[in-house]
Amino acid sequence: MKQKIVLTIMAMLAFSTNIAAQSNLSTTKTETSPSKTGKIAQNNDSIFKAHLVNDEFQVWMDIDFYHNNITVPRQEIFGEVPGYFGAVRDTRKWIVSDASIKGKKALLTIINDYGSEDLKAELKHNSNGTYTLTRLDGSTMKIVVNNKWVKIPKDLIFYCK
Repeated sequence: MKQKIVLTIMAMLAFSTNIAAQSNLSTTKTETSPSKTGKIAQNNDSIFKAHLVNDEFQVWMDIDFYHNNITVPRQEIFGEVPGYFGAVRDTRKWIVSDASIKGKKALLTIINDYGSEDLKAELKHNSNGTYTLTRLDGSTMKIVVNNKWVKIPKDLIFYCK
């Protein structure tokens, strides 16, 4: 009987912890774009707060380099960070651990969610409203597609969604 009571209490605690974690997930999305060109009106003080998408590799970035308040879904242990890089077909995330803005460019330090690989990158806001992520130094970002590693190219174009 004691075992059943202990198991019931443990199950209820696990369930309530799961509910609390789900409610803490970041649910804020930023400006929406009417087209894939990303041509929307943005203020200079909000160009690095966005949900960016690349359809070719089915990847995205959620970023807020101004407030550094993005929580990585299902990886809340990292706390609030400037942003992260995710993929539709892979549960792993690449976390932006540091971001410094200089005009229409941001210098990023990105790590994988295991902490075993890192890189320096630049995210540039282009004049046509798109963004270019360029790896400057360090590891090549990789995602898993159909049980195989796929390398993300050195330069990757995103649009704001």
